[in-house]
Amino acid sequence: MTSTITQALTKEEFLKLPETKPAREYINGDVVQKPMPKGKHSRLQLRLCNSINQIAEPPPQIAYAFPELRCSFGMGSIVHDIAVFLWSRHPL
Repeated sequence: MTSTITQALTKEEFLKLPETKPAREYINGDVVQKPMPKGKHSRLQLRLCNSINQIAEPPPQIAYAFPELRCSFGMGSIVHDIAVFLWSRHPL
């Protein structure tokens, strides 16, 4: 379950706020707090990232999976459970 925090913020103002745990997200003008993940969720997230990276990271370096990565675009700024980027576009 997520909770919405009622604040009138722009995305730029939201991005200046300090990060929180669990993370807050900016979706269509609303600030929403993500629920705190439980053990099974975290374990699955870790195993899935590791599995993707085991196949996609070695040469020819196709892609890379990141857990809990904030992605900002358009009118939103969300923290994906798992974000997979093509190698040529990964945010390192």
